[in-house]
Amino acid sequence: MNILFVSSEVAPFAKTGGLADVSESLPASLHDLKHNVTVITPFYNCTLNCGVPIEDTGLKYMVSVGGELIEAAILKGKIVDSDITIYFIKQDRYFNRAGLYAERGEDYKDNCERFVFFCRAVMEAIDVLKLDVDILHTNDWQTGLIPAYLSILYRKRAGYEKISTIHSIHNLAYQGIFWHWDMPLTGIGWEHFTFDEMEFYGKLNLMKTGVMFANGITTVSPRYAVEIQSQAFGCGMESVLRYRSPMLRGILNGTSTRQWNPATDKFIVAQYDRNTVNENKPKCKKNLQERLGLDIHEGSPLIGLVGRLAYQKGIDLISDVIPLWVEKHGVQFCMLGMGDPVLEERLVSLAERYPKNVAARIEFSDEWSHLIEAGADIFLMPSRYEPCGLNQMYSQIYGTIPIVRSTGGLVDTVVDTDDETLDNGTATGFSLVEDNLNDLNTTIWRTLNTYWNKKDVWQKIIHNAMRQDFSWRKSAEQYIRFYEKIRQ
Repeated sequence: MNILFVSSEVAPFAKTGGLADVSESLPASLHDLKHNVTVITPFYNCTLNCGVPIEDTGLKYMVSVGGELIEAAILKGKIVDSDITIYFIKQDRYFNRAGLYAERGEDYKDNCERFVFFCRAVMEAIDVLKLDVDILHTNDWQTGLIPAYLSILYRKRAGYEKISTIHSIHNLAYQGIFWHWDMPLTGIGWEHFTFDEMEFYGKLNLMKTGVMFANGITTVSPRYAVEIQSQAFGCGMESVLRYRSPMLRGILNGTSTRQWNPATDKFIVAQYDRNTVNENKPKCKKNLQERLGLDIHEGSPLIGLVGRLAYQKGIDLISDVIPLWVEKHGVQFCMLGMGDPVLEERLVSLAERYPKNVAARIEFSDEWSHLIEAGADIFLMPSRYEPCGLNQMYSQIYGTIPIVRSTGGLVDTVVDTDDETLDNGTATGFSLVEDNLNDLNTTIWRTLNTYWNKKDVWQKIIHNAMRQDFSWRKSAEQYIRFYEKIRQ
């Protein structure tokens, strides 16, 4: 099967979150299953500094955006550690900026125009590059126009007749909603600005457009596929998703065993597996404490957090509970990520207030992500909603016990510890039900009580967690079966 995978971010070329990791690992896993995969993504300013060779193909062509013809250039590289070709759409007017979608917490005002250009450029690139495509796999709102373009503008063109589309929802909270007067930018007629196609409460909705026009829809965990059809999690699109539910599948994201494996991890000071975790994980903890300037206390629990600093992730709750656990119990916290400037400042203030117990690095860093996953005892992820989540899976692989909220992919990947799950050997972490301080504090206490007072139980949970198989192969096989189902 010939698969064209289109994403607005692909690691390590550009990344703001889990979408980039999926867009690197899923194509590689599909390729491992003997399918032909090509990836297309924008060429951002940050792509220049990714450390991976990129060459200019010399190919240039014109793209129509709101009646204006704008030049697109194509660059070329390889997905890291693979022979999968990745093409980059270059246009400095749209992508030579400090951020991918925003700067200093403010979205770029021309985001609709930027990704109209990208989607049209992808559609034209199929012809320019002479790609043979069976499945066109798009991701999130930034690529939501592509299924519509194929259906409305390109279906009858030579080379496009047999293409089928799948649109993946990675986070429904981000839908690409713009005012209705952006509709002419798309080049699609107003007759398609209707409630059953592109219109959403009087506005243009690019995520909805992808959902309505794609042959199939996926999201990133089975639980989230159910949740987004409800009013509580549907973000206004629940009726649309219920309407399209016969062609909606929840397929759990996987993890890259090449990148996330404590036995081979190039970033950590002491590699380990299930047999050596007790000997070498403490060395990783000490190294992390030293590098962060925290007190060196092997017996003090170190709680880690890696991710986007957003209300969705429960960062406000975490910042509220930190003083209690630091002042009363000497717990240490280390946090890595970027996001809401207010939440960033709260974490930085806590680090300044408790310099020997709290560290906050306001950045995205692959190296520090690995150091925290290997060095922390516990990983904190009390998300209000979580389409899938990756760090709770990385944590289990590294023997770092996750505390999560029972929602979305966190339910599908973390088994709460109780008498029953301990007896049957499935306990891998600790879960809270409600997104409030009382539930979070209670669950942290339940976790720390086990860490401090039930050493044999703690070791059992670690070994249960490290036995989990979150590799991409099983998920990639599910994608292939769904591709086959929806092929033209």
